[in-house]
Amino acid sequence: MKKLIAEFKEFISRGSVVDLAVGVIMGSSFTAIVNSLVKDILMPFVGLFMGGIDFTSLRLVIRPATASHPEAAIYYGNFIQNIVNFLIIAFVIFLMVKAINKFHHKEEKKTEAPKPSDEVILLQEIRDLLKEKQHN
Repeated sequence: MKKLIAEFKEFISRGSVVDLAVGVIMGSSFTAIVNSLVKDILMPFVGLFMGGIDFTSLRLVIRPATASHPEAAIYYGNFIQNIVNFLIIAFVIFLMVKAINKFHHKEEKKTEAPKPSDEVILLQEIRDLLKEKQHN
């Protein structure tokens, strides 16, 4: 049991697990922002172009409501809304990953120093030997 606890402690303290937890938390917060963008800003324009349709209210009534039973319906408008949300979130994440990759690529280019040729290395060694010989 102690070994299992020690292994779990090692697993949970790894950086990748912490990074994953941070990513999940940031992702859920980011999703709330994108959902608001879609619902509150983009969908009214889409609805306007579609003739004033509110997607979330679109449904196929299977059984109308009666005094004893509530309405039974398939809310396909919510499904359409979730597809739009997904596509926008996926596109924004794509743009973010692309920007991050571009930034990392620039950083790699800056840190890479050109390697000297074999001739330059040989000349540097000769120079160092001559300096050492002069000081002796």
